[in-house]
Amino acid sequence: MKKISLLLLLGISFLGFSQENIGYQEPPKEILELANAPGTPRIRMDNNAENIVFLYSSNYKSIETLSEKEMRLGGLRINPKTNINSRQSYFTNVKVRIGRNGTEAAVTGLPDKRRLANFSWSPDQKKMAFTNTTTSGVELWVLDIQSKRATKLTTATLNANMGRPFSWFKDSSSLLVKFVSKNKKPLIDTKSSIPTGPTISINKKGKKAQNRTYQDLLKNKTDEHNFEQLALSELEKVNLDGTKSMWMKGDMYRSVSFSPDGNYIMITIIQKPFSYLVPYYRFPAKTNIYDTNANFVTTVLEVPLIEDLPKGFMAVRKGKRNIGWRGDKPATLFWAEALDGGDPNNKVPHRDEVFELNAPFKGKAKPLIKTIGRFYSMRWGNDNTAIAQDYWWNTRNTKSYVFNPSNTTVKPITIEDRNYQDRYSDPGTFVTQRNKYGQYTLEMVGNEVFRIGDGYSKKGKFPFVDKLNLKTQKTSRLYQSKLTDKVEGILSALDMKKGTVLVRLESKNEFPNYFIRNIKKKKKPVALTTFKNPFVSIQNIHKEVIKYKREDGLELSGTLYLPKNYEKGKKYPMIMWAYPREFKDKSSAGQSTSSSNEFTYPWYGSPIYWVTRGYVVLDDASFPIVGEGKEEPNDTFIKQLVGNAKAAIDAVDKLGYIDRNKVAVGGHSYGAFMTANLLSHSNLFAAGIARSGAYNRTLTPFGFQSEERNYWEAPEIYYNMSPFMHADKMKTPLLLIHGEADNNSGTYPLQSERYFNALKGLGAPVRLVMLPKESHGYRAKESIMHMLWEQDQWLEKHVKNRK
Repeated sequence: MKKISLLLLLGISFLGFSQENIGYQEPPKEILELANAPGTPRIRMDNNAENIVFLYSSNYKSIETLSEKEMRLGGLRINPKTNINSRQSYFTNVKVRIGRNGTEAAVTGLPDKRRLANFSWSPDQKKMAFTNTTTSGVELWVLDIQSKRATKLTTATLNANMGRPFSWFKDSSSLLVKFVSKNKKPLIDTKSSIPTGPTISINKKGKKAQNRTYQDLLKNKTDEHNFEQLALSELEKVNLDGTKSMWMKGDMYRSVSFSPDGNYIMITIIQKPFSYLVPYYRFPAKTNIYDTNANFVTTVLEVPLIEDLPKGFMAVRKGKRNIGWRGDKPATLFWAEALDGGDPNNKVPHRDEVFELNAPFKGKAKPLIKTIGRFYSMRWGNDNTAIAQDYWWNTRNTKSYVFNPSNTTVKPITIEDRNYQDRYSDPGTFVTQRNKYGQYTLEMVGNEVFRIGDGYSKKGKFPFVDKLNLKTQKTSRLYQSKLTDKVEGILSALDMKKGTVLVRLESKNEFPNYFIRNIKKKKKPVALTTFKNPFVSIQNIHKEVIKYKREDGLELSGTLYLPKNYEKGKKYPMIMWAYPREFKDKSSAGQSTSSSNEFTYPWYGSPIYWVTRGYVVLDDASFPIVGEGKEEPNDTFIKQLVGNAKAAIDAVDKLGYIDRNKVAVGGHSYGAFMTANLLSHSNLFAAGIARSGAYNRTLTPFGFQSEERNYWEAPEIYYNMSPFMHADKMKTPLLLIHGEADNNSGTYPLQSERYFNALKGLGAPVRLVMLPKESHGYRAKESIMHMLWEQDQWLEKHVKNRK
C-alpha cells in the first residue's frame, strides 16, 4: 500500500512480518463487471409527485478526491480550503421531468465541473436550491423547475462546514445563507506550529463523565482556534437575482429554522468553552429567536457544556430539549423536559413533559402532556388533536398518545403500547399532508387518521393502509398488498380522498421503480420511473429466503443464493455474511423481514459478487443475541453467536448445496467483531473476513453497541467478548481490512492494528489491509476494487482451494 502507519512499521520492526507493496489491484472480471455497473439516479419529487428532479452521481469517489486536505475537529471532517464536509457525497448531473407523463430533460446552465449537493425545494416547490463545490469553495445555485434552467447566485464563499448552508425564506424569493466570515483568522498548521505548552485535562469536582469513544475530537488550543475559525459564519439574505445584503454578523451558527409562517427564525449559536471529550453538538449553545429583519426577539434556550450525563442510554440533560416548531400553528415552539432529572435510574411515574410557547415567546410555557417513557416525537394535527410518541430502551417499549393540545384537562389516550422490535405487530406510521404553511401534519377526516405499514408477517411482506378512529380506537383496513411475485413498499399518501399513494415495486430481477397506485380502484399502478436493471449478469441466479431453527428452538433465517452456473448435486464452498442484533425477547428475535422477491443489489460491501465465482452465498443470516428478563443479551453472547452460525451451516448443508468444510464467514463493523469471535470460539469455518471492526472491548470501556454496563461493572463481559483476549485460540485464516481514517465510535484503526500484531505474534494465519484515506465506509474506487480483490484472493486460497 502507498501509506504505512507508524504502528505497522513498529510491527515490522519487532515482529518481523513482511509488508507487500503491490499497489491497488482489481478483482476478477466477473466481479469487476458488477462493480462497474452504472448507477441509477436519486430522485426528488414535489409533494404531488407531478414533477421529478433526477440527480446523477458516480458510484465511487477517487483516491485523489479523498486525499484532499482534511481537518478533523469537534467531530467534524472539514476541507479547510472549500469549507464543506470533506466526505461530502456529490451529484454530477441533474435532469428534470415536468408532469407525470413528461419526459426527462437535461438542465441548462449547470457549471462545467460539477460537485453538486444540498438540494432543497423552495416552499412553493417551483425551484430547488443547491450548492456546487469548486476548487476554492462552495457556491449557491438555484434551479427553476419549469424552465429547467440553473443559475449561480453567489461566488464560492459559502460556509458548509456544519451541513446545508442555506434556508429558504417562506416567500420562495430569497434565502438566508451562511458565508465564510470576513473576520476569519488564518488557520494554524498543526504540523509546523510550535507548542506553547502541554495539553492538560482535569475533572473538576470529581464528576463522572462516561462517554463513548468519540473520534475526531479537539485535542489542544490549536484545534480550538481552528474549529472556531471554521465554524464562524456571516448570515446574508440572498435574492434570486443574486443581490444580497448582510443579515447578521459573524458567529458560530449551528442551525437555522424558520417558523411555519416564516415570520420568525430560530438560530442556535455555539458558545465556549469547547470540550476535548465530546463532539461540537454537545458544546455549550444558545438558541435565539429573531424576526425576518434580524431583530432579536428572545433567547429560548441556553445549553451548558454536556460532558457528564447520567449513566444509561436513556439519560438526557436537564432543562429544555428537542425544541422545535409546532407544524399546525403559525409560530409556536414546543419542547420536552425531563421529569426524572435526566437520570433513567430514578423511579418516577412519568419521564418527560412536553410544553409549548406561543409567539412572541413571553410568559409561562403551557404544559401539554406527560409521557411514561422518554419523549421521542410529535405528530401535530389541529387545535384539538396531536399524537406524542415515547420509547424506553431497556424494555424496547414504545407508546403513542393522542391528546388535546387546547384542553389539557382531557386525559390523553394511549393508542399504542408495544415492543418496537416486534415488526410483525407494527401498526405503521401516520399519514401526513402538507398544510398551508408547507409543514407536514396529520391527515384527518373528522376523528379518523391513516397509517401506512410495512406489513411484515411470517408469510412475507404485505404493506397496508389502515384507517384509525381516534375516539373509538377502531381500525379498519383500506388496502393490503397481495403481491407474491414482487415486493411492494408504500412510501407515502398523495391524496387519501382519491386513494392515491406512492409505491415502489421490485422483484429479484426487476430494478426498483416508483408508481402511483389507487387503493380504491382495482387498476394497475401507473409508472413514474422506468429504471433498468444494471446487473443483468446475475438477474437469473437462484435466490430464496431459508428458515431454520437454532438449537434452543429460536427461529432464524437468511437469504440464500446459489452460484450463477449451479450444477445440481455438486457441493460448493460458501460465504456467509451477517451482523449480530440484540433483542429482549425471543419472539421478536425470530422474526424475518427478508424476502426472496427483493431486488438483488450487489453494493460495494455485499458478498453477492461471489455467486459469479462459484460460491453459495448466505447473506443477512440471522444472528440474534437475546437476553430476556433481567438477563442482558451479552451475558451469553459467545454461546448464542456460535449457535447461530452452526444452525445456518447445518441448514444449508441439509439442502445439499455445500461442502461444510469450505465455509467462510464475514462481516463489517460489529459483523467483523462477530467474525473474529466465531473464529476464536468455534471450528465451523475455513476462513474469515473482518472489515473495520473492534476487537478489544477494554478500549471502549463505557459501553459499545447495546451494552450499557461499563468495563468496571462487568469486566468479565468485556473480557470474554474481546477476540483480542483470545488471540491464542485463533488458528483460522483471517483477513482484516480497515480504513486508516475510520471515524466510527469504537472502531479506531488501532483496533485492527493491535489485533493483527497479537495474532501474528502468536502464529495465526492473518493478513491486515489498511486502506489509505478511508473512513468507516469505503468510498474511493481504488480502495473498493482492491478490497474486492483481497477478499477474492483470500476466499480462493483458504476456502475454495482449501486442502
